[in-house]
Amino acid sequence: MTGKLPINIDHLLRQRPIEGERIEYKAGWNPQSVLHTVCAFANDFHNLGGGYIVLGVEEQNGRPVLPPTGIDPESVEAIQKELLNLGYSAIQPWCHPNSATYDVDGQTILVLWVPGGETRPYKAKVNLSAERNDWAYFIRRHSSTVRAKGQDERELLSLAATVPFDDRYRQTASLDDLSHRLIREFLGEIGSELAAEAEGLSVEDLGKRLNIVGGPPEAMFPKNVGLLFFNERPDRFFPATQIDVVWFPDGPGGDQFEEKEFRGPLSIILSEAISYIERNYLKETVVKYPHKPEAERFWNFPIGAIEEALVNAIYHRSYEEREPVEVRITREELLVLSYPGADRSIRMDDFKKGQAVSRRYRNRRIGEFLKELDLAEARSTGVPKIFRAMRQNGSPDPIFESDDDRTWFRVRLPVHERASLAATEHETEQDKSLKNKKKGQGTLHDTLHDTLHDTPQVTDQVEQLVTVLTRAMNRARIQTALGLKDRSHFVEAYLGPALKAGLIEMTLPDKPQSRHQRYRRTADGEALAVRLKTRDAPT
Repeated sequence: MTGKLPINIDHLLRQRPIEGERIEYKAGWNPQSVLHTVCAFANDFHNLGGGYIVLGVEEQNGRPVLPPTGIDPESVEAIQKELLNLGYSAIQPWCHPNSATYDVDGQTILVLWVPGGETRPYKAKVNLSAERNDWAYFIRRHSSTVRAKGQDERELLSLAATVPFDDRYRQTASLDDLSHRLIREFLGEIGSELAAEAEGLSVEDLGKRLNIVGGPPEAMFPKNVGLLFFNERPDRFFPATQIDVVWFPDGPGGDQFEEKEFRGPLSIILSEAISYIERNYLKETVVKYPHKPEAERFWNFPIGAIEEALVNAIYHRSYEEREPVEVRITREELLVLSYPGADRSIRMDDFKKGQAVSRRYRNRRIGEFLKELDLAEARSTGVPKIFRAMRQNGSPDPIFESDDDRTWFRVRLPVHERASLAATEHETEQDKSLKNKKKGQGTLHDTLHDTLHDTPQVTDQVEQLVTVLTRAMNRARIQTALGLKDRSHFVEAYLGPALKAGLIEMTLPDKPQSRHQRYRRTADGEALAVRLKTRDAPT
């Protein structure tokens, strides 16, 4: 398949410039070498989601050499034809990578995307010469393609016909269950060049490019990963696909608790749950000392550790089990519970030491999308990051727990010993809303009488933004919903005036550049949205 791939080429070359198990750079076209790497990515030995081969870029010490050497544009079609023939004649079962050309610093490069195969294990001809006909299995070992031998070969063969759950077809769903809007927003958020042409492509075309649909042309189905990311309510297909945040002001045994459920596409509920926890339950303590100018600052729970614990829970949970990811917060700890959790091949002793290394990922495709959104790395870095975030904050080490059969997995983040979450200082969104009502604070609804343009800031552009902002959304999603491509124009004409007018607000006002930053309507914005809906309703 040719055409733009769902990647950000600049991100691939410059922001992730370390060659690893999922990317290989090649200065030119070497059919035999490329064939073996295609075979290795298709075998996806570590369930990482396949990988990319970048032709026309030299590699030095695992890093791409830029500007690229490039390849002759007139040779691209011949390379693609030869690759197609090799996919039929030199690899079993058949395997055909997706390809696309890109212009990088004035040079043409060819990128091959090889998703993890559905009919592994794959084997390829060892030598393409006519005299020899040896075949072998190939896998990725760190940044190299190697022939699978001994225990590696036996383990690869044991993966035969085992397609991870998130990569399977969902025959009880149809392509209509995939949201064209959510796919476009995702492509815009990751900076894919495919975003520019997504509006004119069908869900089927986009699904093929993203590898989230499959089956025969006359009866295509969405894959589970597509429904988890690009359906408004994936819990209709996978019950309990949600994050529950529960606050126990008097401890788990108390009579009172507050609970909020987050349901929707995985990337959205992850960001919204993290933002909600940060707004409502995290408190920074500042201690000033008379003998030194620097104040000591620390949080009751560091946000970095919470992010990693929640991302790992979403990544490693089973979507065949009807149990949500749960975050329980007390004055003593923040706990993240998931079912069943990380693979049993990882020893609990390694978790406790912060040295957990996984060779198996239950949801390779979920990990692939989380990596594109910079929410996960799939390099066993989550546990060390949790330890590092806790220690940098001065907090006790995290605690990892599970049962012998690994049917559940729990991460405990103890509160900073010198921090407190006093009830008098803790104020949830519901508390704030109730106080505002008691104070009788007016809203824009009370002051906008007959004319919506009485306030100078309420321009047509601001009205459009308020109308599309039906939930907390990041900048890229809002921009896509408005059909705008120029970021500067969007910020100057839409986002900035709406913020200044107090019609929308940041979910993380203290961290305007946070990757988890979202925007939502204020009470005035909600009132304006109601009036706009009434005004524009057909009579």
